[in-house]
Amino acid sequence: MSQFKDFKISNKAFQFIELNHFKEPTPIQEKVIPSALKKKDIIGLSATGSGKTHAYLIPIFEMVDAQKDECQAVITAPTRELAHQIYDMAKLYEKVDDRISIRLFVGGKDRDKDIVQLEKKQPHIAIGTPGRIKDLFLTEGKLRLEKANILVVDEADMTLEFGFLDDIDAFAGRMNDDLQMLAFSATMPEQLKPFIKKYMHHPITYEIGDKVRFNPDIEHVLIPCYHHSYADVIVKMLPGFQPYVCLIFANTRQEASEIAEELRNQGLSITEIHGDLSSRQRKQAMKNIENAKDTYVVATDLAARGIDIGEISHIISCGFPNDLEYYIHRAGRTGRAGSAGTCFALYQKSDDSAIRTLKKRGIRFKHMRYRKDGWQELKPYGAKKTKKDDEMDKKISMLMTKKNQKVKPGYKKKRAAKIEKLQRQKRREMIRAKIKEEKKAMYKERARKDREGGL
Repeated sequence: MSQFKDFKISNKAFQFIELNHFKEPTPIQEKVIPSALKKKDIIGLSATGSGKTHAYLIPIFEMVDAQKDECQAVITAPTRELAHQIYDMAKLYEKVDDRISIRLFVGGKDRDKDIVQLEKKQPHIAIGTPGRIKDLFLTEGKLRLEKANILVVDEADMTLEFGFLDDIDAFAGRMNDDLQMLAFSATMPEQLKPFIKKYMHHPITYEIGDKVRFNPDIEHVLIPCYHHSYADVIVKMLPGFQPYVCLIFANTRQEASEIAEELRNQGLSITEIHGDLSSRQRKQAMKNIENAKDTYVVATDLAARGIDIGEISHIISCGFPNDLEYYIHRAGRTGRAGSAGTCFALYQKSDDSAIRTLKKRGIRFKHMRYRKDGWQELKPYGAKKTKKDDEMDKKISMLMTKKNQKVKPGYKKKRAAKIEKLQRQKRREMIRAKIKEEKKAMYKERARKDREGGL
């Protein structure tokens, strides 16, 4: 592995590296920094936490000329929170060289104040959301980007998902003809390729993240929902694990909001972060996350992308996303820096295809559920059911779906007792079947040894 000293960088860059307490470059930094310094167009495919932000910040600081009173580099992020994080990381460089001007342009900030400040002085580096940068450049004409020759599109797949790629397209075409573009993304959707082809010249692609994808220290546990809501299953699971921080993923904003509300109603202290929050709510959520106020954080994939939530011990995936890469990134938020982690995947029958696909890709799932007497191991997911299993599942399902019908007083208790009895019976059948399989395997092994002994 390379060391920072192997890169052709200035003493100021080394000071910046020391301020960040970096010991050696991460894989993405090792690849990107030398190529970026040679002014190559770059596509970086890497997961959150791979060190990509500094992979482009270090070359930018090397290439920006503090003596020129003009904007020379633009960095876009699809959300305010991500833009703020990049800005906070970049501002540290001002301790090394206070001549470099770095400004943040995002929605929720005083637009008029931005305009007044831009009339006085242009920043050397502009960081912000695509919409606000486009507005200040093309609509107001106050942020002058005509001479800027570096453009970084961070979280490009998320930018595409949010519909902000058109905004970048609008102002990228008005930037310096000799534009160097660096795009960083967790995945590379097909819809992103025409944009990259339009602006990049013979880009170099670096894909980092295999270690994150299949981290052996991450335990994947499938949890069946059996017609219960995700929040109900989570509440039932709580006595079975003690998280330091538990990040709960939902597939949509509405689902995230509903899960958070249900969990609050159960007495849990929850931070939620998703696109339906107001600017004020988002700021408060980010403050709660930074201060580790709540053990449980409910988020969507896009809102959680890039947000540093400290040491996450457990992930709960409420169902599976359409793009299964997002599940891998969900799980990858835990088990970092040599720590073990657990990803609970709550599933419904409709998730069968996703689970089978992930299993083919090499993820080994445990199959469990939590009951009053502790965790119970279930049959391996996908194992063929016996006729008895099918009949029992049908009976349990029929009893569960009757809960909204008008019934006689005391029926709920009787129904719960019947379900419990059937589930106990099912468990006994599973144990018997397992013992039978183990005996069969034992007899086969014994017969094999006898055969070998007789040869």
